[in-house]
Amino acid sequence: MLGFIGEYESTVDAKGRFLLPAGFKKQLPETEKPLFVLNRGFEKCLTLYPLQTWTPLYEKISRLNDFDPKVREFRRYFLNGATQIEPDTAGRILLPKSLMEYAALQKDIVLVSAVNKIEIWDKDKYQQFFDAITPEGFSKLAQEVMNKIDDQLPL
Repeated sequence: MLGFIGEYESTVDAKGRFLLPAGFKKQLPETEKPLFVLNRGFEKCLTLYPLQTWTPLYEKISRLNDFDPKVREFRRYFLNGATQIEPDTAGRILLPKSLMEYAALQKDIVLVSAVNKIEIWDKDKYQQFFDAITPEGFSKLAQEVMNKIDDQLPL
C-alpha cells in the first residue's frame, strides 16, 4: 500500500503552479511519470491522489447504487472538480483556478500526508486549523477515533 509521511511547505507561482516537495517525490513509486488526480478535500483544502490510490477509490464509487439519491448526491459533490494531472518537465503541478478558489489557496501552501494521499492547504488556514484544537481536545479526539479500530489490527 502506498503511504505518505511528512509536512512540507511550498509556494504557488503566478500561473498557479507549485513544485511537489522532494520529500514526497521520494515516497512515490518509481514509475515512468507520476500521474495524480486532484480533487476538493472534505475541508477547505485540496486532495492530491496518486493514480494508484485514486483508481480503486473511483472503482468503489462507480459500483455504488445509482438508484439511491444519496449516492448520486455524494458522487456529484465528491467528483466535482476532480482533475487528472501530471507534473510538467520541471516537476511543477498546475492547480486549476476553480480548485484554487475552493481551497482559498494563495501564495504559501502546505502539503501534508493523509495516509495514501496528500492534502494541500493554504498555509494560514492550515495553521488556523491547528490553533483551533487544544492538546486536551486532540487527546479526546484520538481516544474517540482510535477506540473505533478493531482490536485485531496491530498499531
